[in-house]
Amino acid sequence: MEKQNLPKPMGLYPMTRKVGNLIFVSGMGPREAGTDNIPGLQLDKHGNYISFDFEAQVHSVFKNVKTALEEAGSNWNKIVDVTIFLVNMKRDFHTFNKIYAQYFSEAQPCRTTVEVQSLPSAIAIEIKVIAEV
Repeated sequence: MEKQNLPKPMGLYPMTRKVGNLIFVSGMGPREAGTDNIPGLQLDKHGNYISFDFEAQVHSVFKNVKTALEEAGSNWNKIVDVTIFLVNMKRDFHTFNKIYAQYFSEAQPCRTTVEVQSLPSAIAIEIKVIAEV
């Protein structure tokens, strides 16, 4: 079933899957539902960066995860594990941590943050979560 309020997957996989009392959210990027725009990112006609706002991407990816959880019958405070993929740890880790603390001030799931060479499309962050129903 296609989720109308989420960006379309970039491959053949579900955005969420329920197994027992857990919801698994596939790697979620900041692309906007319906448009696939990447918040805070402008590229020239050759695909080179014109402007880049990492904070906008973080807020957008958290919005997408929240929507995915709610559509799957869970919510933000039931997240038990988070894996974050950043394309530039040195540049973005500190900023990400500040924003993360705003979103997870109450519920504090286990967390892993890794740097990756690249992600699908021109995104700088992707998040994968596991939550209770």
